[in-house]
Amino acid sequence: MPERLNIDAPLWDQSTFVGRFKHFLWVTDPRTCVVGDEALDNAKLLVEQYRKGTEPPGTSLEQVIYAKKLYESAFHPDSGEKQNVFGRMSFQVPGGMAITGAMLQWYRTPFAVVFWQWVNQSFNALVNYTNRNAKSPTTTTQLVVAYVSATSSAMVTALGCKYYWQKRASPFIQRYVPFAAVAAANCVNIPLMRQNEFLHGIDCSDDKGRIVGQSKVAAAKAFSQVIISRITMCAPGMLILPVIMERAEKFPFMKKITYLHGPIQVMAVGCFLSFMVPVACGLFPQRCSMKLTTLAWIEPEAYEKIKKNCGDDIPERIYFNKGL
Repeated sequence: MPERLNIDAPLWDQSTFVGRFKHFLWVTDPRTCVVGDEALDNAKLLVEQYRKGTEPPGTSLEQVIYAKKLYESAFHPDSGEKQNVFGRMSFQVPGGMAITGAMLQWYRTPFAVVFWQWVNQSFNALVNYTNRNAKSPTTTTQLVVAYVSATSSAMVTALGCKYYWQKRASPFIQRYVPFAAVAAANCVNIPLMRQNEFLHGIDCSDDKGRIVGQSKVAAAKAFSQVIISRITMCAPGMLILPVIMERAEKFPFMKKITYLHGPIQVMAVGCFLSFMVPVACGLFPQRCSMKLTTLAWIEPEAYEKIKKNCGDDIPERIYFNKGL
């Protein structure tokens, strides 16, 4: 009898970057965004049935693996709730390429800068909320404050860079205004949209998956890794593409098709993101960890609570979901 698949474990080794890259290349497949709700619900049902060993007779391994792919791409790992399609990581390529391409193309006027930074940060806020650690609920007031703060920071940064560089930098350098604003806003957007995780700590478990306590330091580590991943995700497209476009726009044939510069940048960003989304998501393990001795030094109160909850069986490391 063939060995059964561990439905809750990734198909590839997550202790290596290559394994994580393969996993996220598979699970962030943009084609899963167009799968209907009925198919997604059926995939979730099959995953739950397979977990219990009650799947329909004749179910093939290929069907189980595809159901697992749909389930992991569309449902939150903590709550099991179906995610908004526009907030899923599998929507990063189509959503990100359209918005980033527009930011890179239309950056010359203050209105264009403000508008596209607002669109981008609205999209990022949705993605950050959708991929938060769902065991740390956020109130509506906190969400509104976080959204306004994040979008405002992006627009202020973008306008500040534009006005500062307008007199001091060449038109080529001004092409990097969108990236400077996006990088700065990510440092604000992610912590604000997930502030409850830092205020109250996120759930930490031992190596057996048993919840042993909460930690604010774990939340801070999760934030820092997600921020690095998000900036890495957009960096190549926003840093390399301006160089390419600066040179390409000097060619006579490009001067004749100025109306296509926007679509060209959108498609180019899509090529970058197709590779960079799994790269960025795979930079750090999804199941993040920390030595308990580190927690004892930085956050002694949380350490004492975890130590008390564990009794004699004190783990060497604690584990937590960093989010995406």
